[in-house]
Amino acid sequence: MLREDVLKLLKEGEGPQSGEEMSQRLGVSRAAVWKAVSALRDEGYLISSAPNRGYRLEASPDRISAGELAGSLAGCVLGRELICLDTVDSTNSEIKRRALEGAAEGLTVLADQQTAGRGRRGRGFVSPAGKGLYLSVLLRPESALRELLWLTAWTGVAVCDAVEEVCGFRPGIKWTNDIVWNGRKLCGILTELGMEGEGVQPQYVVIGVGINVSQTAEDFGPEVAPLAVSLGEILEHPPRRAELAAALLRSLDTLRAEFPRSRERYLEQYRRDCVTLGKEVRILRGSESWTGVAEEIDEDFQLVVRRSDGRREIVNAGEVSVRGMLGYV
Repeated sequence: MLREDVLKLLKEGEGPQSGEEMSQRLGVSRAAVWKAVSALRDEGYLISSAPNRGYRLEASPDRISAGELAGSLAGCVLGRELICLDTVDSTNSEIKRRALEGAAEGLTVLADQQTAGRGRRGRGFVSPAGKGLYLSVLLRPESALRELLWLTAWTGVAVCDAVEEVCGFRPGIKWTNDIVWNGRKLCGILTELGMEGEGVQPQYVVIGVGINVSQTAEDFGPEVAPLAVSLGEILEHPPRRAELAAALLRSLDTLRAEFPRSRERYLEQYRRDCVTLGKEVRILRGSESWTGVAEEIDEDFQLVVRRSDGRREIVNAGEVSVRGMLGYV
């Protein structure tokens, strides 16, 4: 849309942008540029203007759009095709639909609201409009299945990197895919492998991330509020979602470029970030339930748990659920 193109020029410019120059660069009339500026102002953008000088972007609302992310993803594969939606059932589901149609690696879908946000084991993820960052990306890695199973843990490290960059603090990781702060869930991660044809090798991977940005207890509701937290509840002022989205996409793009050769670096950081280690946990595997102490993250990012009788057992995120820690699982 023209207003997104105009916004991109305003964000990229270091000073006032003349209407004439923008109209020439975009191949439209000056009147069309003026209408686009007016539409942006109606959406909450503070744009000053002066005769013979042009337009200048002074302040922006908390909005996610292609124009908002312009210039923030230079050189990245992720975000080369960027789709920003007002509402979607699930950003992961939207990526999967487009992956089956042949979408290229790097496709990124962001939504202002999800009506059917999903977590592991079919759990729902509360996704109110304008309150969180809901983002999914498409990867097509040529890696062994064993390596692809590391991606959820790697994504946890990437999310912590992005939050630390933008917010100045580093959250923790509850094994295997929850980002937490002081015992409450800040972010959920859902990684899905896509199988195409009759082969057993995954043809694509979807990484989905949902970060609570400005939700309040009222947004979460009485059942979820004691278990969840948002950046707005942690910080005096939550970050703009576009800024957080850009940092997260850059972090995920680094992951994409380094996967799987940088396993040792991600493993070391994951072990430092994991708050599950040293805690008592309850393991659910089918009808079986037992307790133990989480002792280690092994070379494949699996959890090593010592049973009460002293035996050590490796548990895999795909086959078990870890309960009894932080209260919310």
